[in-house]
Amino acid sequence: MVRPTALVAAAATLALSARAESLYSKNSAVLQISGVDYDRVIAKSNYTSIVEFYAPWCGHCKNLKPAYESAAKSLAGIAKVAAVNCDDEANKPFCGQMGVQGFPTLKIVRPGKKQGKPTVEDYQGQRQAKAIVDAVKDKIPNNVKRVTDTKLDEWLDENKDSAKAILFSDKGQISATLRTLAIDFAGIVSVAQIKKSEAQAVEKYGIEEYPTLILIPAGSQDPIKYGGEMNKDAMVQFLSQIAPPNPDCPPPKAKKSKAKKDTRKDAKASSKFSKASASHKSADATSAAASAKDETIEEANKPTESPDPNVKTEDTSEPIIIPEEEIKPTIPVMAESAELQASCLNEQAKTCILAILPKDVSSEAATTAMASLASIHKKHDARQGHLFPFVGVPTSNPLAANLLAELKLGSDEQVHLIATHGKRGWYKKYPGETFGSMEVEQWVDAIRMGEGKKEKLPDSLLGTGEKEEAREKPADQQPIKIEVEEVVEEPEAPSETPNSVPEHSEL
Repeated sequence: MVRPTALVAAAATLALSARAESLYSKNSAVLQISGVDYDRVIAKSNYTSIVEFYAPWCGHCKNLKPAYESAAKSLAGIAKVAAVNCDDEANKPFCGQMGVQGFPTLKIVRPGKKQGKPTVEDYQGQRQAKAIVDAVKDKIPNNVKRVTDTKLDEWLDENKDSAKAILFSDKGQISATLRTLAIDFAGIVSVAQIKKSEAQAVEKYGIEEYPTLILIPAGSQDPIKYGGEMNKDAMVQFLSQIAPPNPDCPPPKAKKSKAKKDTRKDAKASSKFSKASASHKSADATSAAASAKDETIEEANKPTESPDPNVKTEDTSEPIIIPEEEIKPTIPVMAESAELQASCLNEQAKTCILAILPKDVSSEAATTAMASLASIHKKHDARQGHLFPFVGVPTSNPLAANLLAELKLGSDEQVHLIATHGKRGWYKKYPGETFGSMEVEQWVDAIRMGEGKKEKLPDSLLGTGEKEEAREKPADQQPIKIEVEEVVEEPEAPSETPNSVPEHSEL
């Protein structure tokens, strides 16, 4: 015979299990994330996202589910549609930090000027698929240039080292699909749209059908016409013949594993900066909840259902901490001028990041800078990325004094970060005064994307090699300029039913 107390306990266990269950299945188009995932998948993404904060027992959440899943299917490849289960104990502190006071709460998250610090605003529109889709599309940044006959040659002459893609369209609006495509290839391919009425441009490229997408490789005047379907994935593959698209967001952190001991060379370089990992660990172990504090909340939260008493509206809990493996700096330190010259300072060398260290290599600035560089390189190594070398340059290296003097960097009591490119003859200074991993990584990413002003690298710092006339000039390497233009989207025709969204053929 089962005792009543046992039945009560079993019922309570089942109730708790049901409450923690996700509202969306594994096969759903809605991306299911936790508070730990949010910072990497949403906050640091290049895409605009909409995030639903819900509880599985919430009646309004269940009613929203069909429309939200329909919106997710329509926005596939254009924006992220995600959901967080706030009834999960692990997510409750995060939901509280995000200001969730009722269910469901929908928030639109779009990239900000600084990576990892997006703009967040409450979605207050109708709880219908089409309304959600339209609101999200409206928040996608526009990096597509509108080009006319009179401006075509000028646009083609800009950034001659950049490939260009042009969509010839019979529509005036710039679609969300094309805007997202421009985000994918920002800094790689300049994207423009030309209307059918621009007769000279149409004749120049022999356009007969609309829409037509063409690709003009850098240094070429012969266009490559795209003959596939006008869908996002196919067009991404077409443009990828120039280079792969930008990564959407950082990869997940690798699980901790037993690594082999460092080589003697790496161990020797690391020993000078072993204190750095401990001092910098807290900066890298950023929680999703802490990220939420840095975001800009544009509108006040308006609950749509009475708050669950288990969700803390006045959050006093500690932020969720993402466990992270201790990072040991592995940046090589080059004390010999010949070694540095051969690696980075010659007329055949490509991009290098040099950390010119102060006399006191154990100073907080030095250890933090080295730990940040090691952390950044470790991330790229983990995902098998090809990142240019990072090198520490101590004052014992004779070239350190030359770099400080020739580039007018300042005192040898401070840390100086510079990027150099011997073959193209340029260098770029790190503008910050602190050396946290986030600030340094943003600077490194800007270099990878070709952004920002570069200065001429003095010939006196470079070893023997090709003559200057044979080298590429720094002027040819000016950052790619993507002109952003405000565009008013033309309204789409209303769908037959409020919760159905047609397949997008925006182009």
